[in-house]
Amino acid sequence: MDPPRARIETHDMTVVDCDSHVMEPSNLWEEYIDPQFRKQAIRIETIDGNEKLIIADQVVLPGGLAGLGGANLERKDIFSGKYTYADGCPLASYNGNARCDLLDEWRVDKCVVFPTIGILPIPTDDLDLISAYFRAYNNWQADFQMSQPDRIAPIAVVNWRDLSSACAELDHCLKRGFKGLFVPPEVIDGNRPGAEHFDPIWARLEEANLPGCLHVIVRFSGSAVPFSSWHSAQPSLGPTFGFGLGAPGQMMPALSAMILEGLFDRFSALKVAVVESGCGWAGYLIDRLNEKHALLGGLGPKKLTLMPGEYVQRNCYFVAEPDERSIGSMLGLVGQDKILWGSDFPHIDSDLDAANSIRTSVSALPETQQSAVLGANACKLFQL
Repeated sequence: MDPPRARIETHDMTVVDCDSHVMEPSNLWEEYIDPQFRKQAIRIETIDGNEKLIIADQVVLPGGLAGLGGANLERKDIFSGKYTYADGCPLASYNGNARCDLLDEWRVDKCVVFPTIGILPIPTDDLDLISAYFRAYNNWQADFQMSQPDRIAPIAVVNWRDLSSACAELDHCLKRGFKGLFVPPEVIDGNRPGAEHFDPIWARLEEANLPGCLHVIVRFSGSAVPFSSWHSAQPSLGPTFGFGLGAPGQMMPALSAMILEGLFDRFSALKVAVVESGCGWAGYLIDRLNEKHALLGGLGPKKLTLMPGEYVQRNCYFVAEPDERSIGSMLGLVGQDKILWGSDFPHIDSDLDAANSIRTSVSALPETQQSAVLGANACKLFQL
């Protein structure tokens, strides 16, 4: 591993990690799910000496569960069978007080928290069961957050396949102080997330002045698996290909579709945060969509009020990777209030020195821009 970097002082600026995760305790669903669904709780079972993740009574991951987390482990050994799921879950990934100890160590004031197992596929069409899984997670997350309510900002998850259930659960979570909604970057039963079908969800977020968070998901098939033919061809390209291209490969079509479907014309004050895919591609997307829309926009089914890039600049926020070199440029191209940062703790592709890395990355910027990226923008977006 690379040696720790020298600390960069940031003059007591508020610092907010906008992409952190919990590692859900293996018994979360058995303890929190509605009693009638307990036999179908998400769980980890050891079969023939190998840990397997079971969702809806099906094996979703047949091994390598330490790799769901693993920032604290040697990468070369994570998938060797040496480690268990629990080994890849540092205490700060599931204990609120320990999370705050880590934030203190990092000199970070607050963190926005997303699920881990909750971003995996759920292989069932039993919509009641899916809704029960998400309710259980949100109930546990509320308890996790309540241990440190001023420092941990939870993001709700809902069943997008059942609109009435999703709206009811979102209402419940917003009343409990959740700070946004997880938005899967995929086509859901034939509907893109920005489709009018989902307007009741977007209306609630706009009214609450809280963001929908387009966040990377793990899928093995379907619209959220970009470049699948390239990835599956042999010999393997290794995880660099999937981790490197998968995130922007999910986000570019998801965000572009939201814009071109008129989501931001229907909800002009809506805020969408794009999480765990960096920020550097945002400027390219603005230019690319504007150029093609100027030439071809008249052929599309939706007549937009603005140029596509103007919606990006008005409605969209981007969570930078800690080592990105384009942050200063994106502040100019996207907006001074539109760039945030995230560590992705404690996932396998995250760096435990992330907080120091982001300080280094913004250290050459004016102090007002440093403050904006490190935490001021996040405090406004998530109402922290």
